[in-house]
Amino acid sequence: MHISNPYYTCTCDSDAPVSELSLELLLLQVVLPALLEQGHTRQWLKGLVRGWTLYVGHALELRSYLLGDQEEGTGDERNEDPRDAEQHAVLAAQGGGLHMAHQAMLQQDAPVGFQPYRRPNQFVLRIFTLLSLLCLTLMLSSLVCLIVPVLVGRWLMSFWMGDGRTHELYTAACGLYVCWLSMRGITISAAWLPQGRAILLQKAKEWSLLVLKSFVVAGLMAGVVPLLLGILFDLVVVAPLRVPLDQTPIFFPWQNWALGVLHAKIIAAITLMGPQWWLKTVIEQVYANGLRNMNLHFILRELAIPVITVLLLYLCVPYVLAAGAVPLLGVSTEMETLVHRRIYPFVLMVVMLVGFISFQAQQFRRLYEHIKNDKYLVGQQLVNYDQRSSSKPPPAHTTSIPPAP
Repeated sequence: MHISNPYYTCTCDSDAPVSELSLELLLLQVVLPALLEQGHTRQWLKGLVRGWTLYVGHALELRSYLLGDQEEGTGDERNEDPRDAEQHAVLAAQGGGLHMAHQAMLQQDAPVGFQPYRRPNQFVLRIFTLLSLLCLTLMLSSLVCLIVPVLVGRWLMSFWMGDGRTHELYTAACGLYVCWLSMRGITISAAWLPQGRAILLQKAKEWSLLVLKSFVVAGLMAGVVPLLLGILFDLVVVAPLRVPLDQTPIFFPWQNWALGVLHAKIIAAITLMGPQWWLKTVIEQVYANGLRNMNLHFILRELAIPVITVLLLYLCVPYVLAAGAVPLLGVSTEMETLVHRRIYPFVLMVVMLVGFISFQAQQFRRLYEHIKNDKYLVGQQLVNYDQRSSSKPPPAHTTSIPPAP
């Protein structure tokens, strides 16, 4: 959209493709892995699948076909020796022809032998009904997993967004987390109720404190830090490449935050794979402590405050220089705009250059120490090493005087 009149000119560009791409990456790289990595989520899924199989198997009389007959028997049948199972399979194969004997020979090394099942009447029709119910269950579960989180997320987003439009990936992610937390709370409460009221109150107090700490850490590390990273990325990369100098860049906080989450995840992964330094040590310590042993004071002092301070300095110092110091030099308005728009990439290049020179200086210092130790170090003491004379070249010719007879 372009609006022009004698007083002002306004140009607005749509960033919908970039926004949708960032949201999809956020959902695939952050939301879904965080849910699927939980062990109890896998247990819930296994329990649901097993419960559905038991119910449908009893309803269609296919339990023997789906789960076998051992689970309906006694404990002695469940604890049957595998060697006895092999003997039973061989005895059954003796009267079953060459095919059964061949199957018994192939299953000799298996932990469980051949398990026959009861074939009810109209078996093909029952199998077709089972497959139909499976397709119907998958369709209904997909609808529930899509509709319920979105509805819950919309309801929660309406409290702080009002009537504003929100991308459905945000509502779906928010709803997924809320539904997961609700199910987790229900299962934990059901496990704690038989232990008594005192234990329940103690656990509630501990988890309330843990939730409060988690909200503080999440607000800083998952809210403030990604937002600052996204704004920096927009100032360093997006604005210089996409916005001309005669136009004003427009920042979208939600999109910057989504991109900042991905950048924070990438930076954390690169830091953990890189050399040992203070940020890697702190992140490894936080991972080692885990969620239940969270040390809020350590995280704030060693991780959150230093990272936020560095990001704020990188945001504020170039702006102060461009908006406060450059106009004092008496340059033109075009030069001021150019400096204001290009100072962030320039500062990043300077910082990277200084970091590279510092890294190379450390490497040369280590090389010098390594060469010196290989030449002069004997045990724990330098031998025949004089720092003042080590830089002087050795004499060109040496004369040796033989000892007197």
